[in-house]
Amino acid sequence: MLLSQWALLGFVAWTVLLVVATIGAPRLTAIARKEARPNSYNAAVPHGSERYQRSMRAHANCVENLPVFAALVLLGGSLGVTGTWFQVAAFCVLPARVLQSLAHIGSGRNRAILARFAFFSVQLVCFFIMGAALLRCGLR
Repeated sequence: MLLSQWALLGFVAWTVLLVVATIGAPRLTAIARKEARPNSYNAAVPHGSERYQRSMRAHANCVENLPVFAALVLLGGSLGVTGTWFQVAAFCVLPARVLQSLAHIGSGRNRAILARFAFFSVQLVCFFIMGAALLRCGLR
């Protein structure tokens, strides 16, 4: 398996881990303790602590960006893009995504928001590098 494909697998695993650990487990615990009803989690109504709400948003960010990253990696695989720039850029997306999520969940302060933006910017640069490698491969 290529480095980019490992990174995609890691991105998927991180997305699933976030929903289970930071959203699913607290909800199930609250329901089991009879602190909440199963139907009390209306997505249109804010609920839970600030950290819980940031966890929901961090997970949503993963879900929003996963299709873009998956498309780039899968296109790279189907076109046989194995170059170093493509593979390293893809691999750098994963730690940047994890760090963005952790900064998001950890705090809503200005420093954390700036850190989130920096980690997201790293991902965007990596997406552009990957896209450029795909374009170069397609133009050959």
